Amino acid sequence: MIAYLERFVPENDTDPIQQEDASDSRHDTRSPTLPDSLGIHGSSVESGPAAAAFASRDFGGIVSVRPLALIRPTGPEDIARIVRAASISAHLTVAARGNGHSINGQAMAHMGLVIDMRCLDPGFFELAPGGPSVPPSVVVSGGALWEDVLSRCLEHGLSPRSFTDYLGLTVGGTLSNAGVSGQAFRYGPQTSNVTELEVVTGKGTVSLCSEDENSELFLGALGGLGQFGIITKAKILLQPAPDMVRWIRLVYTEFAEFTRDAEWLITHPDGHSFSYVEGFVFVNSDDPANGWPTVPLRPDQAFEPARLLPTAGSVLYCLELALNYGSGDLPSTVNSVVERMIGGLGFVEGLEFHADVDYSEFLLRVKRVEQHAKATGIWEAPHPWLNLFVSKSSIVDFDRTVFKGILREGIGGPMLVYPMLRSRWDSRTSVVLPDSGDIFYIVALLRFSQPYPECAPVERQIAQNNEIIHVCNKNGLDYKFYLPHYKSQEDWKRHFGDKWTKFVERKSRFDPMAILAPGQKIFSRSSGLGSKIISV
Repeated sequence: MIAYLERFVPENDTDPIQQEDASDSRHDTRSPTLPDSLGIHGSSVESGPAAAAFASRDFGGIVSVRPLALIRPTGPEDIARIVRAASISAHLTVAARGNGHSINGQAMAHMGLVIDMRCLDPGFFELAPGGPSVPPSVVVSGGALWEDVLSRCLEHGLSPRSFTDYLGLTVGGTLSNAGVSGQAFRYGPQTSNVTELEVVTGKGTVSLCSEDENSELFLGALGGLGQFGIITKAKILLQPAPDMVRWIRLVYTEFAEFTRDAEWLITHPDGHSFSYVEGFVFVNSDDPANGWPTVPLRPDQAFEPARLLPTAGSVLYCLELALNYGSGDLPSTVNSVVERMIGGLGFVEGLEFHADVDYSEFLLRVKRVEQHAKATGIWEAPHPWLNLFVSKSSIVDFDRTVFKGILREGIGGPMLVYPMLRSRWDSRTSVVLPDSGDIFYIVALLRFSQPYPECAPVERQIAQNNEIIHVCNKNGLDYKFYLPHYKSQEDWKRHFGDKWTKFVERKSRFDPMAILAPGQKIFSRSSGLGSKIISV
């Protein structure tokens, strides 16, 4: 997400959709009970209505699955005991819930145990300053929020290297998926910036792992959707933190020029490009939620549509850049560097916007959006978001059929699109990328609920998401879901492709009874060795 999200937040809330996940409950007549052997020390177990309401919903607001209990542990050994207790029951499953930002119930467990990871060692912070050939690092709790990790690191003049746009997410949650933002072209996703994990496996063991120790667990857990273990600690690589950021937005009328410049910037060597490269699509109109007003960075800046050529289409493109610098750098020096780097770019002259902000303010740019959204109630409304990785070979067709076609009137929220480099990702992890080329794009359709007269807004938005996927499949586009959600065996096999066999092997090794992360709907709970794929 990017800062202009605040323009998409309507003043009135809409009622969130809450629907029981039929694939979990339709044929389930069991009535599980908490095992006497749970034996949690110093933690709380809650099974009342308030706990159930908390653990049965997420940011998506689309799926609701009632758990048996919500557990707030004090340490990894508590989590290990929970998993071991579940393993001797017939049907119990265990889901780790970070800050509840999943979209399709991935962190839920129907009549199972949901672990509130925010309670796990929240203040744990073990800094290693590094040395001449060793970068600094920090060990933090898997339940820590990235915004809190950043705050603690800045006290020491340091910062993590790779972020997500929104920092109100837990460390373990993003590492279980990938964790991407505008720094990923340089440093890779967050999964490429961690050197050690502490993981509670589906066997109820607490294991330290890295590339050199228990490497299969380490690589499997990174991007593993919680299938092999619950991340309770992570060692994160750091770098010296800058003081300031020159924040820039450049407007394009042609997708070819937009992608050419974005790809040129991300393939430049370190020190010869920006610190952050992202982009988004917006509507060529004065629509306050989808159009020109979403582009300027400051209240005193205005978008001048007269600068656009009459041939400009229904959608336009914005390249979003950031240059980190120190408080001692002269403004003239920063200006010179920026002018040199954007001098050959093909943006529309006169439609460039600049702002100088504190480094922390830039990284926390979505926090202001969250505060406003919570104040107006929209944060609790449904968010049927769609996130894809699309290969460079297919992104032009995606633009033609989706941005210029299906979404030409906008979505009531940001439409992000920007390139990344496969070479910055570790192919040994569980993360799945498109098949072809070193350059691929992330496409994030970040919808906010809006009233439509024809039907319920969420139903319409979900239908449009399905239409986009149908068009991608029909046209043979090379893409993969980011934050995937499937229900059928064939869909999961197709998603993982060549990694499917390895994924199943790791599941059999580290969670053979399929106790963990049932909300992902990849494997069903088994009472014996070997996991079974859900087929709906």
